[in-house]
Amino acid sequence: MVPFTRPKVVQPRTSLRMFTVRRWWERFGTQTLLIGLAIGTAAIVRQTQGAWLMETYQWFSRPFQGDPNQAALQLENAQVLELQQRLIELQNRNQRLEELLGLVQDKKKEALAAPVIGRSADHWWEQLILGRGLKDGVQLNSVVMAPGGVVGRVSQVSDHASRVVLLSNAANQVGVTVSRSRATGYMKGQTGQNAGTQVIMQFFDKVPDVRKGDTVVTSAFSSKFPEGLPVGRIESIDLSKSPAPEAIIQLTAPISSLEWVVVSPPNAINPADTLPTPEPSPTSSFSPSPSPSVQP
Repeated sequence: MVPFTRPKVVQPRTSLRMFTVRRWWERFGTQTLLIGLAIGTAAIVRQTQGAWLMETYQWFSRPFQGDPNQAALQLENAQVLELQQRLIELQNRNQRLEELLGLVQDKKKEALAAPVIGRSADHWWEQLILGRGLKDGVQLNSVVMAPGGVVGRVSQVSDHASRVVLLSNAANQVGVTVSRSRATGYMKGQTGQNAGTQVIMQFFDKVPDVRKGDTVVTSAFSSKFPEGLPVGRIESIDLSKSPAPEAIIQLTAPISSLEWVVVSPPNAINPADTLPTPEPSPTSSFSPSPSPSVQP
């Protein structure tokens, strides 16, 4: 008997190749795709100069970005704000000049508008320098005013400049009167926190008829200024003050921010009411910078 032998099964070559490819793909397929994608992306970016990449980034980031016109809008708003501020400054200057012009027209023909050209930080509330002098018609002891009332008087003058002693000078004393009750006294400047905006009035009467808000004007008893020039308003009263009652006067003239003033001719000076220190003659010259030696 012939023994039975099982025939050999021959695998087709195609199946073997597919099996090999599948095994290779399972091991290296992902890496191959990533490398191919990277190479393709690099080629596209090089060809398009990255335009599509920038557009894609902008599309994705657009919800997180502000209005592209915001910067231009802020610049425009800043320019408008600057123009508004300039307009306000011009309006303020125009208003001050109109008030000054009206003040000059109300005075005699000799009244002269003068610019403030200098103030010392050490003597800000004591004196200032005007850009007008003898050549312009300014005289020694001329009365200086601004919108709101009296500012001071000319204490020294040269050909083209003059020095003014202010009412707020702590060494200055001026006779004043309460308009409502005609209570009289004298006014002097003060030092400290309210220097320059407030002065002290000391009454001659022991119990003066005065109350807060009363208007204070220059007195006929003072030869430094004409009678009836506005000075300020009563801010507070201290009747218990010794040796005489006192009141705080809020000056109505803006002494802290003067730019222009009106200079009027001086009145007759009483010899008994002269300055505590000798004044230089009108023909003497002086430096426009304030000097601490000048006294009212």
